[in-house]
Amino acid sequence: MANDYYEILGVRRDASKDEIKKAYRRLARELHPDVNPDPATQERFKEVTQAYEVLSDDSKRRMFDMGADPFAPGGGAGAGAGGFGATGFPFDDIMNAFFGGGQPGGGRGPRDRVRRGRSIKVRVELDLSEAAFGVTKDVTFPTAVLCDTCQGEGTAKGSHRRTCDMCHGRGEVSQVARSFLGQVMTTRPCPQCSGQGSVITDPCADCSGEGRVREKVTRKVQIPAGVEDGTQIQLAGEGEVGPNGGPRGDIFLEIVQRPHPIFERRGDDLHCTITVPMTAAALGASFTFETLDGTEEIDLRPGTNSGHVMTLAGRGSKRLDGSGRGDLMIQVDVETPAKLDEEQEAMLRKFAELRGEDKPPGKFSPGHSGLFSKLRDAFGAR
Repeated sequence: MANDYYEILGVRRDASKDEIKKAYRRLARELHPDVNPDPATQERFKEVTQAYEVLSDDSKRRMFDMGADPFAPGGGAGAGAGGFGATGFPFDDIMNAFFGGGQPGGGRGPRDRVRRGRSIKVRVELDLSEAAFGVTKDVTFPTAVLCDTCQGEGTAKGSHRRTCDMCHGRGEVSQVARSFLGQVMTTRPCPQCSGQGSVITDPCADCSGEGRVREKVTRKVQIPAGVEDGTQIQLAGEGEVGPNGGPRGDIFLEIVQRPHPIFERRGDDLHCTITVPMTAAALGASFTFETLDGTEEIDLRPGTNSGHVMTLAGRGSKRLDGSGRGDLMIQVDVETPAKLDEEQEAMLRKFAELRGEDKPPGKFSPGHSGLFSKLRDAFGAR
């Protein structure tokens, strides 16, 4: 068996639920990310939480004691997807046939008060450069945290939970009814203690007996390079604390990429459009261009047509899998002047005459030799 959950929590194999809970709480207070942010310690905290999830659940603990790990790929020894073994029978049904059922968590008796907290989703807005290259962000969000006053017990200082006087600690009540088949006994969770077998007579004033309080917290999270709009990042065991000090759920960070004023992102590639005068497109030009990596010198070759795309390889976003970067695609839009003064119009007419383009469109000849030499003569090289 890959993990010995008893050894991880430091308890005997015949440890009671209370001993398991106390061992978990002791370790959780030492290893919790709020107290010790060291990555190795956080991994240890996740192991401890996983061990508690198994040993605090009757059915999972029985599976583990019989040689199956509920968290192993495929659901444990011999189990396939959906909890079915190699023969196709549901494992949980077989366990219930031998050990009883009908209660959440398997088996009769009081329900476990400690439950896992719910997972939460947090939206994180990023600029294009932050999404492309990665960033460390402080993320603030409301969540449920362990009550410092009662440490998850839910009781006021100096008081304790007492056995429910309706079910006498069983967590369930039985009722006998007569029918044409004779007497029928039905069992249901105790309405007074909600099936927990004990009640709080003096609840903690800070958490009202829930063992947790709500507050805004700030987490420093590392956003990997290459994320894009809609990407979700899971932070296991960083969500809400469960009722009565139960293990945390998860946090799912949903990435929202803000629009960029120049670049449009398509996958790992960046696209943009630049507008150049027709003289620069005809004669060629050099200009500076601001990329995500800084200012670069771009050469526009003579005779560039509108719609031409220049590619700057490796100037796009980093890829999420770390295999490199996308490209930057610059599309050229050649601008034709809409208004000309007399001198400009005269020069263009002269140029058209030199090109043989002053004829009616029906007789227009697209080919003409010496284009660039005559263009430079007419406008002057720039």
